[in-house]
Amino acid sequence: MRATYREQLHLIVMDLVRMLELVRIALHDATTALLTADLQLAEQVISNDKAIDDLAEETERRSFSTLARQAPVAGELRMVFSAIRLLTELTRMGDLAAHVAKIARLRFPECAVPEPLHANFRQMATLAESMVADAATVLGTTDVEGAGRLARDDEEVDELRREQFRALVDGSWDHSIEAAVDVALLGRYYERIADHAVEVGQRLIYIATGEEPTGTE
Repeated sequence: MRATYREQLHLIVMDLVRMLELVRIALHDATTALLTADLQLAEQVISNDKAIDDLAEETERRSFSTLARQAPVAGELRMVFSAIRLLTELTRMGDLAAHVAKIARLRFPECAVPEPLHANFRQMATLAESMVADAATVLGTTDVEGAGRLARDDEEVDELRREQFRALVDGSWDHSIEAAVDVALLGRYYERIADHAVEVGQRLIYIATGEEPTGTE
């Protein structure tokens, strides 16, 4: 019976890993749509967000069913409740990728990001996408050390965000107010995706050790 229960716990973790992979793909495609003004790809990202939501609902049902069938011990209980909490984080990550695609769609046929900031956003997106992939890896392999590295990677994303703000306020901005609003919103979306990836790592540390990581928000 306990072997079956552990198998159910493993399936829950694998659902979370699958969600993270869907988020990674959505983020990659949304960034491509944003920087190339690809309307068809933007629409695809927006449409596919439902797959992430559907998987979250399925995993939530599985988690509550698992709790109801067995009396979990401490480590198992931490895992199930952390998984339920992470569903909100991962669903939000998918929503944020869709928000990026929606701005790309809104500004089509123009590109929402002014050309001088393309390199900044491309680097920020690459970092955020890498963090999502790393979050999936650390969750699937219970890599506590790797989970800790996510917070350090997040600092690079924050610095790119600061560069965006400097470009907006240093007096050299010669684009529209509309473009400035888009840049501010888009930077926030990528920053929050990275923050959610860090939260995955923090939850993994909690599952493995039973202790909240230091420096959590």
